[in-house]
Amino acid sequence: MPSTSFGIMTAPMQVGYEDIVRVWREADEIAEIEHAWLFDHLMPIGGDPDGPILEGWTLLSALAAQTRRLDLGLLVTSNRFRPPAMLAKIAATVDVVAGGRMVFGIGVGSRPGHPLAKREYDAHGLPFHDTPHAVGSFAEACTVIRRLWSEDKPFDFHGSYVDLTGAFCNPKPVRRPPFLIAGRSSAVLRLAAEHADIWNIPGFADLADLKSRSDLLDRYCAEIGRDPAEITRSIPVPVSYDNPGETRDAIAAAREIGIGHFVLSLPAPYPAGVARWVADELIRTAR
Repeated sequence: MPSTSFGIMTAPMQVGYEDIVRVWREADEIAEIEHAWLFDHLMPIGGDPDGPILEGWTLLSALAAQTRRLDLGLLVTSNRFRPPAMLAKIAATVDVVAGGRMVFGIGVGSRPGHPLAKREYDAHGLPFHDTPHAVGSFAEACTVIRRLWSEDKPFDFHGSYVDLTGAFCNPKPVRRPPFLIAGRSSAVLRLAAEHADIWNIPGFADLADLKSRSDLLDRYCAEIGRDPAEITRSIPVPVSYDNPGETRDAIAAAREIGIGHFVLSLPAPYPAGVARWVADELIRTAR
């Protein structure tokens, strides 16, 4: 059974900044909680569609300054929202603010079948390209971002989707940020085999599906000569305050098939002492 790590997710919609800060500060003092996450949407995808929502990377930078220990990131950045060189600069800045604690979570972007997610593109004047374009640009973005964080001189990149002249990122991230790639399609799994340190399957339907996707990732790693054990397997787990046993059972079942990275998704409103409750009721019992 793989080693395990546990984190929390506070989706920054239908909730205030001070509520999120309160939870993250509390979690930062609890060793059992190792990482904390936001998501990347521009309009709510649950609850009141016109309710409040905070922009992910801006909020993450503020939370990086409010914490000292937690690894932190977005689960996950939409590659559709920002040009990759701009995203690399934003993420490097957050890592500097965090002192080297940023985990770079990224995915292709919202599926066109999710109407509450699709509407944010029209509302913000963002193009919503078809799947082949989205996956191709995602592949080039992963390559470009890694180069921006590692190369010491400006470089040009002329791809099919990304075109850069004199690209350079200074300062670099404090550490080499772990890449977390989220997705379930075969095309994204091939990219995860190449780039990911952590692979997250968003909204997995059942354990059989999760195992099948994980096995496919193993095969893609073998094709390129990479040890699949180098990629940590990650899932989000919805938290039930009223029925914590349900959450504990989901964690135990996922561990049996090789999942080692758990993101416990906290529903708002957040009860007082929720981070301590998570540690006592969910994490300690799971270990």
